[in-house]
Amino acid sequence: MSSIAKIVLAGLALPAFLAACASTDTAKDSSSQSSSANSSRPNASASGTQGSNPSGSGMNGNASAGMPSQRSVYYDFDKSDIKPDQRARIEANAKYLRDNPSAKATVEGNCDERGSREYNLALGQRRSEGVVKMMSLLGARSNQMEAVSLGSEKPKVQGHDETSWAENRRSDIQYR
Repeated sequence: MSSIAKIVLAGLALPAFLAACASTDTAKDSSSQSSSANSSRPNASASGTQGSNPSGSGMNGNASAGMPSQRSVYYDFDKSDIKPDQRARIEANAKYLRDNPSAKATVEGNCDERGSREYNLALGQRRSEGVVKMMSLLGARSNQMEAVSLGSEKPKVQGHDETSWAENRRSDIQYR
């Protein structure tokens, strides 16, 4: 194998290796951080609805009348699995998409500021894809949803403490 090919392969493998290494050091901290993070989050109930469309997408009033008001899904530190207390939010949004075939949603995966840019983009993508997959299994059509990662580029709360980080570890369901 030529030396150029070896360099290219090493350049492609390095980010994956670093991402895998980053998650092993912090896994033991997630249980202590998640208990303090739960107190800062909104109630996990998904029963509320909004009467207007805050996204400004131009959807008609009938489509936005049943739009779920809780459109953020929160995660534990360094995790992308959907917690049981967050499932009702996803179910409500999947039902909305099922009942409104013309509605479209972008699921934006977000992370807190810790971690490298590359790692946070990959984690955000896993988070958004997990929400899209669950909504698809619940009956929403795949052509209604798009999964994107914003990494740590769009924090919900500015701050350098666990309360702020807990609010920033999320997937936002944005209707368009």
